[in-house]
Amino acid sequence: MPAADLVILGNVLTVDDARPTAEAVAVSEGRIVAVGDRADVESWIGSDTEVVELGDACVMPGLVEAHGHPLMEAVVLSDRMVDIRPVTIRSATEVVEAVRKEVEKRGADGAYLIGWDGLLQHGLPEPTLQWLDEMSPDAPLVIMHNSGHLAYFNSASGRQAGLTRDTPDPKGAEYGRDANGELNGTAYETGAVFTVAAPALADPAQFPRFLRAECARLNKAGLTTCSEMAFNPSFRPVLEQMGAAGALTVRFRTYEISTPEMATEAQPVNGDDLVRQVGIKIWWDGSPWVGNIDLSFPYMDTDETRTIGVEPGSCGHANYTKEQLVEIVNTYFPLGWPLACHVMGDRGVDTVLDVYEDLLRNHPREDHRLRLEHCSTMRPDQFERAAKLGVTCSFFVDQIHYWGDVLVDGLFGEDRGGHWMATKSALDAGLKISLHNDPPVTPEEPLRNMSVAITRTAPSGRVLAPEECLTVEQAIRAQTIDAAWQLFADDIIGSLEVGKYADMVVLASDPRTVPPETIADLEVRSTYLAGKLVYSAQA
Repeated sequence: MPAADLVILGNVLTVDDARPTAEAVAVSEGRIVAVGDRADVESWIGSDTEVVELGDACVMPGLVEAHGHPLMEAVVLSDRMVDIRPVTIRSATEVVEAVRKEVEKRGADGAYLIGWDGLLQHGLPEPTLQWLDEMSPDAPLVIMHNSGHLAYFNSASGRQAGLTRDTPDPKGAEYGRDANGELNGTAYETGAVFTVAAPALADPAQFPRFLRAECARLNKAGLTTCSEMAFNPSFRPVLEQMGAAGALTVRFRTYEISTPEMATEAQPVNGDDLVRQVGIKIWWDGSPWVGNIDLSFPYMDTDETRTIGVEPGSCGHANYTKEQLVEIVNTYFPLGWPLACHVMGDRGVDTVLDVYEDLLRNHPREDHRLRLEHCSTMRPDQFERAAKLGVTCSFFVDQIHYWGDVLVDGLFGEDRGGHWMATKSALDAGLKISLHNDPPVTPEEPLRNMSVAITRTAPSGRVLAPEECLTVEQAIRAQTIDAAWQLFADDIIGSLEVGKYADMVVLASDPRTVPPETIADLEVRSTYLAGKLVYSAQA
């Protein structure tokens, strides 16, 4: 028996039902070759084996971000854009000053910022076209909303993008217009948002540097696999080149954006274990913070809803008609592509499930893993229906941590807002689920996801719908093996089992043994990808 390259001794949280806890794990050529008792695994130690003694720490599978935007985040958190997200700047005065400084700094090159959030940054001015033009009369200015579903742009940005009052709305997106039909400086959904933000998002020469920094952020959070849920195929060459050069320290699973052309050059079997496109992404509706999610019940009439421009009695809306969604799914799914559909409103969930049900009746597939993304207002009966169809859900539970009080007091009330992200109901219905952060909307903080899913604690300390709290074990699965399953990667990652890649994270303590509210603050001491150390807190 050849010696292992790496042996870790101590508390091993495997996420393997056959053996949830072990005393040691051995790694050779990037794969796990032994998991078990300390005495048995020590037999793999040779003269060149690296041996790590955990002490009080715990090693577990590398964490999985099942719904992220790392390629976008690589750019928007680079030095080309300014981060004004509420997690970075909470003061409205400081946000406005950041805009002013960036306009002065960039001059004719244009200023691009991300993170505007009137619900959490109280006192922001209304970002009207007049205000934007006053801030930057001659050079482009684009401010992306924190949700990513809305951008505010000035007249110079509109001219730069070639937009006029006669410009048609992109399919599934729209440009806001005033009562006279003139552009009003708003762009809703990806087709419109990316058009006005394009000058800041497209810099091929700088992207490898940006992506290396993004991988470092992910590894520091204990993440070893991340999905890209708005994949632009133009990034495929650089991803493949960086992967071949050994420059990627995260596995990427991508979902390509469904475009108006409804075509992709990729094939369902593609890539490798490091980089692979696994599906197609569709946005049925938008963001609760913008007012465009597809609901069966209205937003409340409050200061908060007026702040985000929601008309009294509004139930939001969808980005597509049902017929358009049918056309999209019937274009991609018969070719073999899995699908992921962003849908936050419960009325939208009904529509998407109707479309999925017809799709599976006409094109049956045993292991389709059709996904619903965010699922914030789903009801128990909808979870049961999804389970019968074999549909799976990914939950943005971190919204409770940041917007929990706003959801209840400002937008939807105790019943609707309190049951936001009903993860336990989903599990009770028999679904497999994952937890995600949707970065850059909130930072990649998978440990906080677990803590929030277990405690459901809002910023004020109130607990939203305690009956929806997960157990620690359920939360761990939703951030590891079940998230890997959603990405068609559970055969190679997600648990510490012989034959799988040694993607691992070392935490200061076992998350099963600490108070759930403290899981979010557990130190990530080190992260390994295929047995290679890619992050160390001591470095």
